[in-house]
Amino acid sequence: MNVYPVSEKKQQGLASQMARIGIREQDLEESFVCSGGPGGQNVNKVSTCVVLKHRPTGLFIKCQKERTQGMNRYWARRMLTEKLEARILGRESEAAKQIAKIRRQKRKRSKRAKDKMLDAKQRHGALKKLRAQPADE
Repeated sequence: MNVYPVSEKKQQGLASQMARIGIREQDLEESFVCSGGPGGQNVNKVSTCVVLKHRPTGLFIKCQKERTQGMNRYWARRMLTEKLEARILGRESEAAKQIAKIRRQKRKRSKRAKDKMLDAKQRHGALKKLRAQPADE
């Protein structure tokens, strides 16, 4: 049975991630408040914003990402699991790995690496020139 308006596969993935970290539904305190921003009459009349509290850690998540309450419930749980995973795993969490990867990509190349890259480009250009058609004289 679909609890949230997402595919069964996504729900199972969320459930397994919550179980792996040790989050139980009994530990969650869920409340709903009126959202703001885009969404028109729907978000002004219906309490679509989800406030989720994890009792053991005291962690609060407020989600008003979507126009529907069901989707916001799903996203709030996803955000909670990601935050707790980052807190538990620290440097080994997926978010920390992504940040470290981007930092490595943006880091300035060393002089030796730059020279090596330029040398390889020149060699490749020389090979391409050898493949060129001979000019007719």
